[in-house]
Amino acid sequence: KQWYQRRVRALFAPRDPLPYLPPPQPKHSNENCSLTGVGSYTHIFEDPTDTPVPIKCPSRLERKEAKRVEREEEQRQLIEQELRNWDPHNDANASGDAFKTVFVSRINYDTREDKLQREFEEFGYIRKIHMVRDVRTGKPRGYAFIEYETEKGMRAAYKYGDGKKIDGRRVVVDIERGRTVKNWKPRRFGGGLGGSRIGAPEFNITHSGRVDPRQYQEKVDRAKRARDRALNNDNEKEERSRSRERSRDRSERRRSTERERSYKDDDRRDDRRRRDDRDRDRDDDRDRKRDRDRGDRDDDRRRGDRDDRKRERRDDDRDRDRKRDRRDRDDRRDRDRDRDRDRSDRDRDRDRDRDRYAEKEGDREKDDLKEKRDDEDKSKDVDDGKMKLEEPHIAEETAVAS
Repeated sequence: KQWYQRRVRALFAPRDPLPYLPPPQPKHSNENCSLTGVGSYTHIFEDPTDTPVPIKCPSRLERKEAKRVEREEEQRQLIEQELRNWDPHNDANASGDAFKTVFVSRINYDTREDKLQREFEEFGYIRKIHMVRDVRTGKPRGYAFIEYETEKGMRAAYKYGDGKKIDGRRVVVDIERGRTVKNWKPRRFGGGLGGSRIGAPEFNITHSGRVDPRQYQEKVDRAKRARDRALNNDNEKEERSRSRERSRDRSERRRSTERERSYKDDDRRDDRRRRDDRDRDRDDDRDRKRDRDRGDRDDDRRRGDRDDRKRERRDDDRDRDRKRDRRDRDDRRDRDRDRDRDRSDRDRDRDRDRDRYAEKEGDREKDDLKEKRDDEDKSKDVDDGKMKLEEPHIAEETAVAS
């Protein structure tokens, strides 16, 4: 235990004090140093006239555009150099008479030379067919030169062979322009004919056959007119739709007003009918009470006659109500039919369903009213039978009293 206490006291014992050290002395003293401006150092500065122009680093887009322009310039120079060296009259592959040769393009890559010869032999005797192939791969390029024996065959092929379908593709037949047209440039040098690469899709020529360069502007004008016409049609359609919606809204408001008026008339007619029935029932109850107080046989006979008359009158009233309901139903049906003539098919079907439902509801109410009246007639007949059974006892009591 004493050992444990010593160890605990040792944990809380204070540490030794820190030794004293004198404050350090500064290495450099500022007592003899004075602060001055930069005026004495301006002769060391650089002369502004000798300052070099700052170099501006191009951005990524500028570098990309510069590369594109450089490539286009290189391609243009290469095309110009090849065009200067190009001479169709000294071409070894372009042998034969140029005025008897036709140029056939858009040929299917699977079409063979014998198939091409069979297709164009109908226009005349063929002297030679040269199908252009790739120098490196040997695959066909899709066009060929056909030389005929006579110019007549060449003219027939030029006139009737254009647009001919061979192996699923319609070919284009033209004259050989390299040796017959002055200053002619092939397609690879920026020349040639065709309208598939004019510009936007609406300006390109998509049909098969030869294309007249004058058709380019006609197609552009035609596309512009079609676009303007479509825009005008869209505006007219939008205006017609707005007018149709306004007229639909007016007709809908008019129909809703007529419908509400018709509903109010029906409700007013039903209220009048219910009020008449209620008054009639009250009068019948009053008459029954008055007849029940009378014990005279003549009164009973008169009451029976009156009941008969009431029953007949009730039957007449019921028939008159039925006729009136039938007339009202016919009038409502005629009015609804006249109103349905101006409605659309959708509104007509909806109103017809509503009318059918209303007729069913009216028939159901009539059936309920008929059952109610039948129950009243039955209860009335039961009361009459009871009174007839009580009449002998009343007569006997009268005789005894007399």
